[in-house]
Amino acid sequence: MANVLYTARAHVTGGRINGHGKTSDGVLDVDIRVPKELGGEGDGTNPEELFAVGYAACFEGALATVGRRSKAETGDVAIDSQVQLVTTEERAFTVAVQLDVSLPSVADAAEAVELVRQAHRVCPYSNATRGNIDVTLTANGQPVSD
Repeated sequence: MANVLYTARAHVTGGRINGHGKTSDGVLDVDIRVPKELGGEGDGTNPEELFAVGYAACFEGALATVGRRSKAETGDVAIDSQVQLVTTEERAFTVAVQLDVSLPSVADAAEAVELVRQAHRVCPYSNATRGNIDVTLTANGQPVSD
């Protein structure tokens, strides 16, 4: 295994039905509940929301890295993320992700697409999920292919 740069630690009880999660540093402390769309009361967060926030934040970090490496200005990035809970033919569950990346400081559409494509190669979430789930990317409204 490569050099470990950081280890996040969390403790969760109760799962997604009536759960509670807390990071070891106490900064993240959340109730985990079933969303209204799945019959819950929606009075907490859920794993899909946490994944959507985590992936988008991680991807923004990857874009910053790619921008520094290529000397491109990417500082005002915004990412709208969607994580869908999906059933499989085997009666299991998976997720699908959509990241809509806005790079206002990158006027050239091809450059924006290439920056997002490169970030997708660098992002730890992208690398962890590649080949396992569907990930759809756009850059300034343009589709990004692998």
